[in-house]
Amino acid sequence: MKAISFQRGAGLIEVMVTVLILSTSLLGLAALQNRSLQYNHSAYLRSQANILAYDILDRVRINRGNIGSYSLAITAGAPTGTLLAPTDLREWRESLAGALPNGRGGITCSAANRLCTVTIQWAERDGIGVDGDAEATSFQYTTRI
Repeated sequence: MKAISFQRGAGLIEVMVTVLILSTSLLGLAALQNRSLQYNHSAYLRSQANILAYDILDRVRINRGNIGSYSLAITAGAPTGTLLAPTDLREWRESLAGALPNGRGGITCSAANRLCTVTIQWAERDGIGVDGDAEATSFQYTTRI
């Protein structure tokens, strides 16, 4: 009589396929988590830029009589002086540098039509975790005082 032979090694192949599928799924989840953290950080930086834009605009509203004194180009150095407007601009620039990576900003206010435009720029990290150019992300806000 012939002996019945069973197939051998099928269990090992099934385990290898399962490990392959599981490892691919885990790598996909890790990539998804990484993207989620990156987008969350980007949203946080945009929120900080928004808060800082409102900060300088509130400072201008407090000193409404000297609205023309609140003009500063992005590339200009921090203003000096002890009056309220230069002090506000200097403190605002320090806040930008502290809250945003490579953060810098400028404001232009017109006394004639009472419009102020705030521009904030900062660097965002790219996909490999390297700081990008400071002009890569820009936030601009215009309002009437």
